Amino acid sequence: MKSIIAIAAILVAGGVGYAMWPAAPQTAASDTVVSMEHEALADVLLPETLSQNAQIGQLGFEAKCAACHGVNAAGQDGVAPPLVHIIYEPSHHGDEAFQRAVALGVQAHHWPFGDMPPVEGITRGDVTMIVAYIRELQRANVIN
Repeated sequence: MKSIIAIAAILVAGGVGYAMWPAAPQTAASDTVVSMEHEALADVLLPETLSQNAQIGQLGFEAKCAACHGVNAAGQDGVAPPLVHIIYEPSHHGDEAFQRAVALGVQAHHWPFGDMPPVEGITRGDVTMIVAYIRELQRANVIN
């Protein structure tokens, strides 16, 4: 019974998080739309289904990450790396690495794209859901 209550609480929290997800500022079209000028760096196979957490994470990814990291985390040539890539497998970049990247930014080290700035307006819980989405994409592409 306690596990059912815990699962229900997680689902409610996820729904509330989705409902309260901050919209990206509408300062310029390029801020919120993935540019079609840049070629994807990875061919990403999509899973048949996503867990509820990954579905929430997909919405967050599309709102906060896709403008740089591309549709389905495939990266964009000249902009940002694909997250569906062996470099980002869990044993090399654990979930906390994603948390730190969002909160603190990242100095360029694997790719020639320059530094990643911190991402404003996103919580640890939001990143947890986004990572669930990325990990499910990775598993569908045999990156474990």
